Amino acid sequence: MASTPPDRSSTPGGSILVADDEESIRWVLERACTQHGHRVVAVASGTDALQALRSGSFDVALIDIKMPDLSGLEVLSRARAAEVDTLFIIMTAQNTMANAIEATKRGAYDYLTKPFDLEQVGLLVGRALELRRLTRDLQRLRGELKQRHELVIGRTPAMQEVYKAIGRVAPTDATVLIQGETGTGKELIAKTIHYHSERHGPFVALNCSAIPNELLESELFGYERGAFTGAVERRIGKFESAAAGTLFLDEIADMPLGLQAKLLRVLQEREFTRVGGRDALRADVRIIAASNQDLEAAVRGGRFRDDLFFRLNVVRIVVPALRDRRGDIPDLIEFFVDKVNRDIGTSIVGVTEDARELLVRHSWPGNVRELENALLRAAVLARGGRTLVSEDFALAGESSNDSAEVLPLEEAVRRRLAELLDTDRHASSGELYATLISAVERPLIEIVLERVGGNQVKAADMLGINRNTLRKKITELGIAVRRPPVR
Repeated sequence: MASTPPDRSSTPGGSILVADDEESIRWVLERACTQHGHRVVAVASGTDALQALRSGSFDVALIDIKMPDLSGLEVLSRARAAEVDTLFIIMTAQNTMANAIEATKRGAYDYLTKPFDLEQVGLLVGRALELRRLTRDLQRLRGELKQRHELVIGRTPAMQEVYKAIGRVAPTDATVLIQGETGTGKELIAKTIHYHSERHGPFVALNCSAIPNELLESELFGYERGAFTGAVERRIGKFESAAAGTLFLDEIADMPLGLQAKLLRVLQEREFTRVGGRDALRADVRIIAASNQDLEAAVRGGRFRDDLFFRLNVVRIVVPALRDRRGDIPDLIEFFVDKVNRDIGTSIVGVTEDARELLVRHSWPGNVRELENALLRAAVLARGGRTLVSEDFALAGESSNDSAEVLPLEEAVRRRLAELLDTDRHASSGELYATLISAVERPLIEIVLERVGGNQVKAADMLGINRNTLRKKITELGIAVRRPPVR
């Protein structure tokens, strides 16, 4: 029978369950975890492990994949069905891809291959506990932050990877680069890192694309009185405002090259000078940068300094697009319906099943931000009373409008170019031609290669270019060619 589960409230470390039919393995793991300050319950069978998980509350479970009654994977599946929220680490003597994939599919945090190094065990358990604490903190903060709507919502594997990264980097002062499409919640991820860090100063955000280039330097570093026309008094910048805290630089790719060099110096020297000033000021600030652009491509194109990129890219977190984590959409719907009700005073109780399926299927090019706006608009114009129905949602790209205009290719390109010239800050930078060619060339070649099953001869014929030219383009653009299967 399983021992009494540990009292988590009196545990300085974590509460660990060890399940293995080999007594020596149980003894070694129990001793190693105890030395790290954790409380441990050790059992010899899958049945006892499942009973312990259902009757107690454990942070982490180290479960052997092969036991005489229930396998580790069976214990994992049954525990998940019983809504046990323990993080599972599966132990196996068979280092096979099949075991790793199956464990991950069933919801395991990670897996260990026997024989294992005890230092590796300690690190893995420590990371799992950090993720566990982060998840618990996020649940606690959910109520506290609800009125401010600053929540990270998501339980899919893609978001679990983001949580793991947050848990590992938050306690450190490491610089973080967050990448993801517009509307994915990059600033929210940055705030979450800050709130779980040891820094006691404020979280200060600056959108580099929203400030004219000539004003961006003074926004960052501040200025002295008389530094330029109109500088009638000293003004502190974002670096000083964020002292002992975190400075979030959004859309960092839009920062001009000259200012990139000054930012690099601040990161290297940990000091800066106000515009028009002479005294160096200490920069006690953690930097988190974000971009919806491919910074490595910007480096190759000469639009972003490679040395600054390396300084920023200490830890990179990629926030998945909403279409890549559709399993989170129902939770997001519930959250945003509550938020809309508070914001505008509606009394929406939910959405119909048809409407929910419609929202889950949609591609969401604007990501989470677009979903929130769609629910807000639907709530304002709701025809179904307190429940939103499919007809309340007018989603871009849906086929409900059969009379949608279909433009000839040349006219569609002409209109898109006009929009670009009206809205893109780089349109007048002298790089317009190169930018457009780069934006079209890669997807064109990728699509054609996909259509012809990776056959480069056919692709070259379809494109109307020499095969050697195509090979050169594939290499330059880093395109991965999927070869047709050998029959």
